[in-house]
Amino acid sequence: MKRRGVDIVADGKRLEACWVGPGPDEAPTLVFLHEGLGCVGLWKDFPERLAAATGCGALIYSRAGYGGSEPVDLPRPLTYMHHEAQVVLPQVLDIAGIRRAIMVGHSDGGSIALVHAGSVGDPRVAALVLMAPHVFNEDVCVAAIEQAREAYKQGELRAGLAKYHGDNVDVAFRGWNDAWLDPGFLEWNLESFLPAVQVPVLLIQGVQDQYGTAAQIEAIERQVSGPVQTLWPEPCGHAAYLDQPQVVIDATRQFLEDAAGSRPSASMGAAARGLW
Repeated sequence: MKRRGVDIVADGKRLEACWVGPGPDEAPTLVFLHEGLGCVGLWKDFPERLAAATGCGALIYSRAGYGGSEPVDLPRPLTYMHHEAQVVLPQVLDIAGIRRAIMVGHSDGGSIALVHAGSVGDPRVAALVLMAPHVFNEDVCVAAIEQAREAYKQGELRAGLAKYHGDNVDVAFRGWNDAWLDPGFLEWNLESFLPAVQVPVLLIQGVQDQYGTAAQIEAIERQVSGPVQTLWPEPCGHAAYLDQPQVVIDATRQFLEDAAGSRPSASMGAAARGLW
């Protein structure tokens, strides 16, 4: 599948965005929401593989301050994920012409998907596929982010991220790192949004995730109102789509079949076009 560029300006910022597979008039759309250091390029070929396996289209975009999108001013407010979920994401869906969406969120992107589903009430959102989402801060997360800050100062991490973020590399890193290490972020909590999440949810967290514990998944599973499936791939760290991509793809395909109330079929493409 070849990526096709999409022109998106949301909340006054031009965003790097591309489309994979069938358009929104032909099939549901997998909307990819990247992590705190992610962008379009850092998803690698996972969107193409997941779109091919499910028959869905895919919209991949970099939030402002990441990848090839326009930069943002620093410091980011500690409510930056709320803003992305409640202001930016609805505009992205509108501009892209999304009709039925499956949110595929990783880390910060998973948290953004939860806030969106739990506060906006967008009827276009049919399901959530969340990898390592956070709904509160933890000591283990703070420790891992402090380690990332030291690695960035030493230069190797910055050089690696610069290949994907270009001139945005410092904005991307500091916007994420400074917010999460702000003392005020210790009180950050999204659990109040969970009861209003009524769509099916697939929760995926690597057993060796260095950024969060099982308490994150357990809190979401306990408090959302919709049906929940969980997946614990091993060996797997924070980025399940990189560490165990086929496991995630197979689980997502089955999850969407279950959510659609269909039996497993030889071709999920046909089933996906009839979802919801």
